[in-house]
Amino acid sequence: MHEEWERELAKFLQEVTTIQGRLIDLLQRKQRLLAGADVEGLAALAPEEGTIEEQLKQCLARRAELLEKAAGQGLPADRITNLAGAVGASRQLKRQLAEAAHQARLVQIHNLTNWMLNQRALIHLSQLIEIIATGGRRHPTYHYDSNQSLPETQGVLVDHNA
Repeated sequence: MHEEWERELAKFLQEVTTIQGRLIDLLQRKQRLLAGADVEGLAALAPEEGTIEEQLKQCLARRAELLEKAAGQGLPADRITNLAGAVGASRQLKRQLAEAAHQARLVQIHNLTNWMLNQRALIHLSQLIEIIATGGRRHPTYHYDSNQSLPETQGVLVDHNA
């Protein structure tokens, strides 16, 4: 029975690490495209992202099935790692678990990096919009200007003075 679990877990982990590897590759390419502001390149990644997303959803469903089956047999059903420990995981299975955990961490790091690049782009765009809206001139915070209070110079997307 433990050999059957070992085979199932090894197969599952192989699928997970393969998909994680593809995701890491995609995130690295996306990072280069974000850094280069390549909009067309980013749009071209969308179909591949969708495919990987579907594969990850299938892995999550498979994980849930494995844990449900383990619960039915009285084995730990909270985490794959605990299940592997309960069935007496071999060295190879432990290595696969470690590799999957390592790649999951790399995915998190690449996602954070890409998020930071997106934030940088949004701040840049926000600053450009502010420059366009103010005509490049900053107005003092606590200064009353009678020209600025006229209704005909305010109330539009971009101030008439710009």
